[in-house]
Amino acid sequence: MTGPYPSPPHFRRPLLETPFHARERELQLADRFVPWAGYTTVDVYTTVEQEYFAVRNAATLYDLTPMVKYRVRGPDAERYLNRLVTRDVRRLKAGRVSYVVWCNDAGHLIDDGTVFRLGADDFRICTAERQLDWFADSAIGFDVAIEEVTAEIAALAVQGPTSCHVLKRFGLEGIERLRPFELADFTVAGRPLTASRTGFTGDLGYELWMRPEHALSVWDDLMRAGQSRGLRPMGSLALNMARIEAGFLMPNVDFVSAEHTIRIDRERTPLELGLGWLVDFDKPHFTGRRALLRQRDRGLRRLLVGLDVAGNKPAHNALLYADAAGRREVGSVTSALWSPTCKRNIALAIIDAPHHATGSTVWADIYLNRELVWERRMAAATVVERPFFAPERRRATPPADR
Repeated sequence: MTGPYPSPPHFRRPLLETPFHARERELQLADRFVPWAGYTTVDVYTTVEQEYFAVRNAATLYDLTPMVKYRVRGPDAERYLNRLVTRDVRRLKAGRVSYVVWCNDAGHLIDDGTVFRLGADDFRICTAERQLDWFADSAIGFDVAIEEVTAEIAALAVQGPTSCHVLKRFGLEGIERLRPFELADFTVAGRPLTASRTGFTGDLGYELWMRPEHALSVWDDLMRAGQSRGLRPMGSLALNMARIEAGFLMPNVDFVSAEHTIRIDRERTPLELGLGWLVDFDKPHFTGRRALLRQRDRGLRRLLVGLDVAGNKPAHNALLYADAAGRREVGSVTSALWSPTCKRNIALAIIDAPHHATGSTVWADIYLNRELVWERRMAAATVVERPFFAPERRRATPPADR
């Protein structure tokens, strides 16, 4: 048989490929792909260690295309979003981005995401999971149009200390003047794209938003521009390490959407997740406001906090106890990591009051598999402030030219 094999029918290959997939397949040495929002994405290209140290010491490319994107337009767009999310959208100026969360009437978190203000009555919302049903139900009574535009926008995250230098060499003139959570439009070699100074690594970084037909040429030009600055593609495993160091939360890892929980008491509120700074009680009414006010006044029974764990064994999924004897359970670890940059054994954990106070000590019940033999360790863990890693370069404007 000559020529390429015919493509399998769609029902045998249900995951979509992003516009960058051809390049990702070429560079993929580990053959590690995972699904994300209906797309096939890279878990790791070579090794997690190489990709992690690239994002902390050089620069990386990460395919953001599967991020679910919605366009929100109309005379009531601002008023609608201000009712939907807990943050005051009226303060968001055109050309700026804001991290937001939205809740149900009980104050339980449905999801988090970013809102891009493209104009007076024109917004884009990016989320990890599809939210069209909730968004549409919340829009009743508002003069607003909501449209999913995920497939119309290809996106790349360019993250790391040399990312600004790479983007300047790529052709984004003036990118160094872009402030955190600011966006601007550029044209490079006839290709229009938008750059925002946003990211999920807690480091200096940017995200590029472009038409799908320009994706491969942008990827190729970026790789050439970043050759002298150590630019390499990064998969989701290395990104997960970086986001834990930054203290960022991951859906279905650190919290489960209230739309998906089945068991009672599995929902979480923004206040319980340490996201109280995203809740503006001074703005007009928003969904979940009354319930969150009651919780604030009553006090929190539990809180998601950062932990410094003794030793060097990550406390993956560890139960937490009030004492070393393990007599009373007071919480559990949601994310854990031995941080190569911080040289600390860190974790995110949900802990009951009063043990979640900063400086408190709890005990992590850690299980280790040593050549198919399980060993148990009780390790002291101290409640600390997040983030664990917050370099000055992430906010410096202009960044140092590295």
